[in-house]
Amino acid sequence: MVDVLIEFWQSTGFANMTWQHAVMLFISCVLLYLAIGKKFEPLLLVPIAFGMLLTNLPLAGIMEIGETVLKALTPETAGETARMMAGPSIDIMLEGIPAQIYTKTPGGLIGYFYMGNKLGIFPPLIFLGVGAMTDFGPLIANPKSLFLGAAAQFGIFFTFIGAILMGFNAQEASSIGIIGGADGPTAIFLTSRLAPHLLGPIAVAAYSYMALVPIIQPPIMKALTTKKERMIKMKQLRPVTKVERVIFPILVTLLVSLLLPSATALVGLLMFGNLLKESLVTDRLSKTAQNELINIVTILLGISVGASAQAEHFLKLDTLQIILLGIVAFGVGTAAGVLLAKLMNKLMGGDAINPLIGSAGVSAVPMAARVSQVVGQKENPSNFLLMHAMGPNVAGVIGSAVAAGVLLSLFN
Repeated sequence: MVDVLIEFWQSTGFANMTWQHAVMLFISCVLLYLAIGKKFEPLLLVPIAFGMLLTNLPLAGIMEIGETVLKALTPETAGETARMMAGPSIDIMLEGIPAQIYTKTPGGLIGYFYMGNKLGIFPPLIFLGVGAMTDFGPLIANPKSLFLGAAAQFGIFFTFIGAILMGFNAQEASSIGIIGGADGPTAIFLTSRLAPHLLGPIAVAAYSYMALVPIIQPPIMKALTTKKERMIKMKQLRPVTKVERVIFPILVTLLVSLLLPSATALVGLLMFGNLLKESLVTDRLSKTAQNELINIVTILLGISVGASAQAEHFLKLDTLQIILLGIVAFGVGTAAGVLLAKLMNKLMGGDAINPLIGSAGVSAVPMAARVSQVVGQKENPSNFLLMHAMGPNVAGVIGSAVAAGVLLSLFN
């Protein structure tokens, strides 16, 4: 009886818990508190944090990848193969010889979800939903905001250089730098192609910083602007016609995809989603992209991103360096957008732009735009910056996809 109890105890997660597991479980609980208690982007942070909790439960095997075996068959081995099979099999002909593909070990549930990240399927689908949810009107009405979105991508290339100096190769540095775009899908898409071994920590860092935009950005914005600048009221944007709204996604797809074919999957799906919205003839498809599709993909992507933060892989020096470089990239991108907005005010000889909207050039849509609105209204309750901030915010989404295309073209 004692032996049975000892064997049972040894099969439990309690008996196999390490300090690394305990640390990661604590971090997951902190993130859940921020998401639920403080309401910091719960749609992102709750799935990520719970995925992190699940993957660090000892012996749960939730992120294991099943082992698939290809075996040629002869009459003598067919019976043996059938006995070895632990899952479904597929009969094929391999150069005229009968063979079977079968699953030797089944793998964990979230391990299969994670393949959507690893194969680059989920990020473009997220972009499809974002495009269908986003109003590109502020960018079309104020094309100057495109420069603010471009400036915020400076954090990507600044951090790329920093990562190179810290000993990462060009592919790894590109994947780390893209965190500065504050665009989780783009970070996953690029890393899955250039540095798949870093996909876990980079995805967690990118999505965590996106969720923590309300904490990270305001101190940087306030440090780089004066009270007078934060109180600037901007002129109302001009109305945008339906023709402009329909032509814009088609034109952007053509220009970006012809210049950077490697960015087509991201930019193309983003613009396709927006075209569904603006054409006004595909209402059902647009609503599906805005609601059911993006919600389902967000759940699968979020929980699998969190589950990639396994204690044995996450608590390492390289991961800590990635987390550190990620916050540097995000901070530099935010600062670059604010500083360019200040410079544009000087060059335009007036107070045409509130510098706070420059911080929205990072592509965390619409979180960064909302932060610009909140910080601006604290200084001047009658100031409404949200629609003005959406211009650089949308430009940042396009800019991060373009930056990813540039890095793919150079280092793939």
